[in-house]
Amino acid sequence: MDGFDADRFDTDRFEAGRNRLAALAYRLLGSATDAEDAVQDAFLRWQAADRRRIEVPEAWLTKVVTNLCLDRLRSAQARRERTVGAWLPEPLLAGDPMLGPADTVEQRESVSLAVLTLMERLAPLERAVYVLREAFSYGHAEIAELLDISESASQQHLHRARVRIAAARPRGGEVDPASARRIVEEFLAAASSGRTDRLVALLTDDATAISDGAGLAKTLLRYDTPQRIATIVRAGFKPTAAKHRLLGGSPAVHYALVNGAPAVVFVLGDQVVGTVAFDLADGRVATVRGMGAAARLGRLGEAWRRHEPDAPLIERW
Repeated sequence: MDGFDADRFDTDRFEAGRNRLAALAYRLLGSATDAEDAVQDAFLRWQAADRRRIEVPEAWLTKVVTNLCLDRLRSAQARRERTVGAWLPEPLLAGDPMLGPADTVEQRESVSLAVLTLMERLAPLERAVYVLREAFSYGHAEIAELLDISESASQQHLHRARVRIAAARPRGGEVDPASARRIVEEFLAAASSGRTDRLVALLTDDATAISDGAGLAKTLLRYDTPQRIATIVRAGFKPTAAKHRLLGGSPAVHYALVNGAPAVVFVLGDQVVGTVAFDLADGRVATVRGMGAAARLGRLGEAWRRHEPDAPLIERW
């Protein structure tokens, strides 16, 4: 056909599926940066391939991205970086296409910070089968072909993954948006006022708190009693001159959804300088995750600059 540009056509076909591939890679890796790298590597392989011999491009690209992610998960570098106590998922703002499909409970859950963290306990193949089945609804025959395993192996991997995740999954299920926002606003008000007794009352008896120490700590900081968490949260939310010097000013505090969870986002000018996300259970806070390392906030910060937030809960922290 005169004027037909095959390379441009094939590039457009890839770009049409880029968001789906990125959503797959993010679930497999828990890192937006690594997911973007995997998708870009897949694009280079797509360009180099004899595309006339690829019968189903979506399946071919899904297999390439999945295997690139598995290679990453199995690498010695990844094992060092993702050791227990040193790793948290990279948070994403609501509406980010990398969050992918969100029509079912399983799809929404598979991209939650809680489940992304739990999936670190799975073997790479278990993680891949779980994501392909729960988040993208692939059948076991399709998964077997994508991963070069048998259907029975796919079923076994899925069973083990489900058991491991269910055993450690936060209880309580999904919380309606209005209730979630109210609980977070109460928590923020108590933290800002110094009312640690109210903070304790808002925490579940088995609550946990996790922080990356704004990137200043070599390992994650963990706290696991309501009283201890309340004390740490109060200290963390208390504005000080030293914190303002470190941040470069006094940020505003906004309510937002991060990986589907209620959260507060600290914003200085147009820069996100931190976020705290909450898992809720039975009307209280079960998990507090504080993230302030610049390397972990890059994509969320980019999305925030395109975002039109509500009025801040706190104008100047």
